Amino acid sequence: MSTATGQRTFDSLDPATGSVVGTHPVQDARAVRAAVAEAEHAARWWAGLGWAERRRRLLDYKAVVTQNLSRIAEVVHRETGKPEADATLEVILAVTHIDWAARNARRVLGPRRVRPGLVGANLAATLEYLPLGVVGVIGPWNYPVFTPMGSIAYALAAGNAVVFKPSELTPGTGVLLAELFAESVPEQPVFRTVTGLGETGAALAGDPGVKKIAFTGSTATAKRVMTACAANLTPMVAECGGKDALIVDADADVRAAADAALWGAMSNAGQTCVGVERVYVVDAVYDAFMRELTERAATIRAGEDYGPITMPAQLDVIRRHIADAVARGRAVVGGPESVRAPYVDPVIVEDVPEDSPAVREETFGPTVTVKRVADAEEALEKANAGAYGLAGTIFSGNARRAVELARRMRTGMTAINSVISFASVPSLPFGGLGDSGFGRIHGADGLREFARPKGISRQRFALPGMNLTSFARGQKELDQVVRLVTFLHGRRKR
Repeated sequence: MSTATGQRTFDSLDPATGSVVGTHPVQDARAVRAAVAEAEHAARWWAGLGWAERRRRLLDYKAVVTQNLSRIAEVVHRETGKPEADATLEVILAVTHIDWAARNARRVLGPRRVRPGLVGANLAATLEYLPLGVVGVIGPWNYPVFTPMGSIAYALAAGNAVVFKPSELTPGTGVLLAELFAESVPEQPVFRTVTGLGETGAALAGDPGVKKIAFTGSTATAKRVMTACAANLTPMVAECGGKDALIVDADADVRAAADAALWGAMSNAGQTCVGVERVYVVDAVYDAFMRELTERAATIRAGEDYGPITMPAQLDVIRRHIADAVARGRAVVGGPESVRAPYVDPVIVEDVPEDSPAVREETFGPTVTVKRVADAEEALEKANAGAYGLAGTIFSGNARRAVELARRMRTGMTAINSVISFASVPSLPFGGLGDSGFGRIHGADGLREFARPKGISRQRFALPGMNLTSFARGQKELDQVVRLVTFLHGRRKR
């Protein structure tokens, strides 16, 4: 607590060194209410600017973010511990999403005519998507720019104001993103950040002025956020955890598959919701794949190729999963000794039973289990058996078969012969099912997620003798409509 002001504060720490990166206020429910109230006024102003002006402002914000790319990456690096190169790539991806949302909002959400049908031939029908008002975004720490921007940029492009509560581990990143936005939109607090701990996020989710919550985090926390939202029937989009699988088919490029599996499992110290945590390899290429994977893994070093475990409590989960996997399977790279806080060296374990926590629960560390299967059908069955359903990967030399497997994989996104590539395509929706959450960010679906559909029908002229919505309607009018409907819809297809 600050002795000068009495304001409660908290520190963000460099997870690699424990040094203080920044000190931020713990904003309570009253402060959150004030922020939302200001955002409500700003939302009306922002919506009133219209499509063209919002597009111009958002594209300007994109330029400001790009100009400050190294500055943002430095803050991300210090707060998460990830290498600056990885932080830079994260910001670049966020920039592409700001650009797409700004350029496509009007096309996706703007007014358009829809066919009224023959029965409504005298009507003009239009559909458009209107802003919700204030959107609350509760962001994660593992990708503190890219992930929340998938909600922030799309909500702003849809005409909403945003109140952003970043993770308590990465508050400085969230504060900086809002400060940079103010350079492009100085008139109103259209995008602002509130900092704090869990109580701050709960206050945001429970504030009656918030019209939608976009949450990214664990499944358990998502359920608590939903409880807070329920008080006001506030809808939410939830992007939760994952236990993503990579399938290697018999005709796959083994070297490419091993390279992708290693990066998908180990990059960002495995702290990626769509990272690879399970690999299922068809028997015909299993030995060749494992040789490639283990040889490549031997060259990877924690603290050099990826950073520390950002959240200290996660180390206990990682230790537990490794210990159980090694006891019940066979470690081929690393083991319990790989955990040397705050770092974890790569761990690869094969033949781990499917009921092991390392296979069923999200590890969120640089570990991966590998299992030999008879064919791709068995691999798909095992991949689909878990409670999560976020993303996955297929490696196959047969494009048609790969697409079939991808379509049947019980996930929101699937990459073929690449890993996590869907995240770099702004026009693709991002989200999962099951314990991985619901709703979508990114793409046209992401824009619609932060808007409400509005249908308008206008009578262009009256149909003689066909006023069905009147107490003056007679049997003759009804009989005419019955004949018309029977003609149009009464013939069975053979």
